[in-house]
Order: sequence, then structure tokens, then C-alpha cells
Amino acid sequence: MTVAVVLFTADLRLHDHPPLNAALRAADEVVPLFVRDPGVRAAGFDSPNRRAFLADCLTDLDERLRHRGGRLVVRTGPVAREVPAVTAECGATEMHMAAAVTGYAHRREQQLCEALAAQGVALHVHDSVTTAVAPGAVTPAGTGSDHYAVFTPYFRRWSQTPLRDPLPPPGTVRVPDAARGESPPSAKDVDATSPGLPEGGETAGRARCAQWWSGDLARYEDQHDDLAGDATSRLSPYLHFGALSPVELVRRARAHGGPGAEAFVRQMCWRDFHHQVLAARPDAAAADYRTRHDHWRGEDDAAEEIAAWRDGRTGYPVVDAGMRQLRHEGWMHNRARLLTASFLTKTLYVDWRIGARHFLDLLVDGDVVNNQLNWQWVAGTGTDTRPHRVLNPVVQGKRFDPRGTYVRRWVPELADVEDRLVHEPWRLPRETRAGLGYPEPLIDLADGLARFKQARGRD
Repeated sequence: MTVAVVLFTADLRLHDHPPLNAALRAADEVVPLFVRDPGVRAAGFDSPNRRAFLADCLTDLDERLRHRGGRLVVRTGPVAREVPAVTAECGATEMHMAAAVTGYAHRREQQLCEALAAQGVALHVHDSVTTAVAPGAVTPAGTGSDHYAVFTPYFRRWSQTPLRDPLPPPGTVRVPDAARGESPPSAKDVDATSPGLPEGGETAGRARCAQWWSGDLARYEDQHDDLAGDATSRLSPYLHFGALSPVELVRRARAHGGPGAEAFVRQMCWRDFHHQVLAARPDAAAADYRTRHDHWRGEDDAAEEIAAWRDGRTGYPVVDAGMRQLRHEGWMHNRARLLTASFLTKTLYVDWRIGARHFLDLLVDGDVVNNQLNWQWVAGTGTDTRPHRVLNPVVQGKRFDPRGTYVRRWVPELADVEDRLVHEPWRLPRETRAGLGYPEPLIDLADGLARFKQARGRD
């Protein structure tokens, strides 16, 4: 009996899984393997919210495999130690996995290549299954550049790139008896999670997708920025953990058609855009993609403002609503992400890395690729073609939450404030403000704008 191993990483699904399908074609028996790598925690990326969601994903994957006669083999330890141990125990001759773009993933792949080569085990690294178009598959013609630095031309090329057909889930998975592992972790054992955390796993993701597909997709183009309407897909956690296939979603949206589907496909392209940027510039996970020679404020000289921002106590209602939603759900509306990030980096002039770290601590969909590069986009150090733009939280709040419904949902102190003042509570009479229990503005917006312009040399 021939044996192959499939290493699951950020691809925790059975639908449209090229490495698993390749292994099943190549061998009589397959070991579906997930390694709980302590290096992830040591690097600071193992937050409680993502740990709980991951536990759901692994439990669901194990159950789906058992319905097909298999099981998920879970091991704990360094990947470069556990994978060769499994291949040796089972007599595997090859190992399959999907490519990734982070520096950590590249080091993991190199370590596996060396360890498996010493055993005579072939390593097959397949194109990324967390993007629709693989990073590096399209590059700017005639420029000598290895990636697109501007989204719109990338979107044009990306849209013209044929996508492979999604693969069906396997009918049967036979796992060798020699494959030893532990039980998948339970989300119930994870402490300090956000109370409104969604359920993880491919089953929950496909259910969420089906519900959204038949409802809010049609109004997505018009309402995806509507804070109160909450018409976004909320599929990002499932895409982050690979519980849903980007190829399947893009092809299905294109087949569906309509303005809402087209707008959704454009958002899917943003994910791929960021992946191809970080694949070419892995240092952008921590360093400015395009430096503006900023002298950011940090914890030492802006501790109180940073703490107020984290706690949703800035005195700007739409900013505070977003930060409180993040803490409660481990997720935040995309428009609120832009507003809260702009407020920290450009109104308070605080280092974008401080905000990115806080988001990674709480976001269930938080990853190095999209989180860091979205923060850089807002901070003006990334790929934004208007790097000095500043989002005014009052103007934005009135535009995207005109009746204050989103604000009142997350900032109950303002529940009884009339619509016209809910985004400017400082305009209420002093005695009324005193009874709200809501803070005064942390900074005057004009002062923050002036400081930012001076820092960027644009005053």
C-alpha cells in the first residue's frame, strides 16, 4: 500500500483542495495531517479568538473526513519535526501541501524540504489555495517588476486570468492505521474569547455563504458600506482559515452575475492583490512598503490616546462603535476598519504597527497579509495612490450611519441622543453631556489634521 501525507495549514476544507486530491490520486492511503505548531504562538499570532475558531475548523474537518471513512491526524510540535515523524511512521513516499506567502511559511517550507529529502520523501508544493489567482501568476508587462503595486491595473489583468475548475470533495479517504495523533482541540477550552465569536469550520462557512448568497448579495454593491445595514458577507474568517475556496466563490459570483456579485468579486481580488504584494515584498509585514519618513508616535508618548482608542473611548462615536464591535465579535465592519485605522494613524499620528498588532490580537480573520497591508494602505505607507488622505469620522459617520443606528448598537451611552447630534455629542448642552457617561473628544480633528500635514510636510 502506498501512502501520502497532506499537510493542512490555512486550507481547512474538503471542497476544492488540490493537495488532497493530488495525494488521493497518487497513493492508496492518505494521512490528512494538521500540526499545532508552537512557533505560531511564539510569533504572537495565536490569539484566543483565532485559536477557538481554528478548533472549530479542525473539529469540523475531522467530522467531514470521518463521514468519508477517514480522520484528521492532529500532532503538536514543530512542523519540521512532526511531519517527518508521521511520514516515517506510515512509510509515506510523498507529502503534499499548499504554498503560502509569508516569511514564516517560506521558512517552514524550506525546513520541510530539507527534512523530507533526508528521508527520501518527495515534497509537492501546490499553488496557493487561499487565493483565486496564485501570487506571481500575473505581473506587469514590460516593467521588470515582479508584482503590481497599484490595484486597478492588477484587477484588470486578474479579471482576464482563467480560473481552474473547483474540485469536488473526495468520496473516500483511507487513512493508515499507523498514523497516530491526538483529538482535535475544542473551542470550549479556549479562554478570553470575544462573546460574539462566530462558529468556525467548512460546514458553518458553507451555510453562511448559502444564506448570504440568497439574500444580501443582490444589495452588496449599494449597501456594503452601510454600517447599520451590515450587508457584508462576513465570510472573511472562513477565507482566512481556508474553510471556503476563493476559486469557488469567484466562479460562483461570476455565474450569478449582477452588480452585487461584481462588487463582491472586486473585494475578492483585493485579497489576491495583497497576497501578490507580500509574496514579492515579505518585509512589508513589518516595514513600510513605501516610506513617508514618518516619525510616528508610540506607546511611550501616546499611551493614554492609544488606550482610549483600544477601549472605544475616543469621544468620536463611529470610531468607538467600531472598536467595541471588534472586542465583542472579533470582527469589524470593513468601513469601520478604515475609519478606526485612519483615526489612529492620521488623526492621532500613531504608528500603524500598534494598530495592526491590536487588530491581530482580536480579529478572527486577522492575518499577516491582509491585516498588515490594509493598515499600510490606510496609513499611507502602502499601495494607496492617495497616501495623505484623512477620513473624517464625523463626515464618514453621517454618510455611512446617517441615523446613528450602528453607533447606538455599540455605544449605548448615546442611545437617546437625537439623530442630528449622535455623531457630534459634544454639541449637546454641558449638563446633558455630563449625564451620558461618554467621554469628550480625545483630540480636536482640526488639530490632528494640522499635525499630520506638518509631519508629512504638506502644511
